[in-house]
Amino acid sequence: MSRLLTIALGLFLLSQAPLQSFAQDAAPSPEWQATLDAAKGQTVYFHAWGGEPRINAFIAWAGREVERDFGVRIVHVKVSDTASVVSQVLTEKSVGKTSGGAVDLIWINGENFASMKENGLLAAPGWAQTLPNWRYVDVENKPTVTIDFTVPTDGQESPWGMAKLVFMHDSARLPTPPATLAELLTFAKDNPGRFTYPQPPNFHGTTFLKQVLVDTIQDPDLLSKPVSDADFDTATAPLFAYLDALNPVLWRQGQTFPQDAAQLRLLLADGELDIAFSFNPGDAAAAIANGELPPSVRSFVLDGGTIGNTHFVAIPFNSSAQEGAKVFADFLLSPMAQTRKRDPEIWGDPTVLNVAGLPDNEKALFMAQDFGPAALSPQDLGPVLPEPHPSWVSALEEAWTARYGTR
Repeated sequence: MSRLLTIALGLFLLSQAPLQSFAQDAAPSPEWQATLDAAKGQTVYFHAWGGEPRINAFIAWAGREVERDFGVRIVHVKVSDTASVVSQVLTEKSVGKTSGGAVDLIWINGENFASMKENGLLAAPGWAQTLPNWRYVDVENKPTVTIDFTVPTDGQESPWGMAKLVFMHDSARLPTPPATLAELLTFAKDNPGRFTYPQPPNFHGTTFLKQVLVDTIQDPDLLSKPVSDADFDTATAPLFAYLDALNPVLWRQGQTFPQDAAQLRLLLADGELDIAFSFNPGDAAAAIANGELPPSVRSFVLDGGTIGNTHFVAIPFNSSAQEGAKVFADFLLSPMAQTRKRDPEIWGDPTVLNVAGLPDNEKALFMAQDFGPAALSPQDLGPVLPEPHPSWVSALEEAWTARYGTR
């Protein structure tokens, strides 16, 4: 009953709060007002991964809100590989296209952000901290909102969601899941074909590689530095020893791999797998709420922690709608958008905001959300293991492909 009352309170407060209070101050600064004025009438081409219907629906909702309230039209350009968007901006720069670029805003992090920063493909530093809703971002307790895969963001990308590797098991078939990578390997050997991971370079598959690497590397300090040919083979020897032992007992004997996390989740739902994983701690709850997984599915993490990071939006240097892109980025940071994004029936993506520091009516919206038994509480999610330097990503993917991808 108390949970229902909390939910009702949150919905009541949302109904009483003016929309504008979630998006910006009642009286914006002259600088932000100038941005709003310039943004009105602009069309923002937002290049973002389009592989998850729930996320696509959230982006569509956010676009409608921003167009209605600020006169900025958002076009979601659905992409499957962010690196191709980075290449597009790089090509425009190489031919001297310094304005009127095709990409106005990009969903990005990790090696793609590092590449854009290194090649001068981003809007000038500091713009993210000028967004009115930046004041809500939890910089103190979530350091990855300003450090992206060891690379300082310098205000050239704005955070809009958190990610952490979380495993899922169907408790009806597997009551007690493995607690370590060693136990996972034992489980896979005892239950051939009941576990697998997406094929790298899919980022979920690559994240699994990084998780094993972080757990097995002899000198973890190497991961905070650029990868080098001199130490790569030695550093990754335990990783590939683990994968060599795992590969023959994977789903379909490791001869083929799921293409993405959605297919992995479907295999769990269909009973072909006993364990899947996601980079979203709320994914199991969201999938159950949307009828994609059975109610018996539960989340779990490995002892010692799992890989985590922040995902961002960034503005290319030659965006034709920089003001509109900033308005959309600011809206994505608003408590209203962050609350909706975190709702397990919408997306279930963790917030980048400092919920404890929000005004009471906005804090109540977060407190009213119920993830049910499928999700882990924040204290049960365990430590966040830092991402390796971005240069490790392509090196791992190339080595994995050479070893397993051509079979």
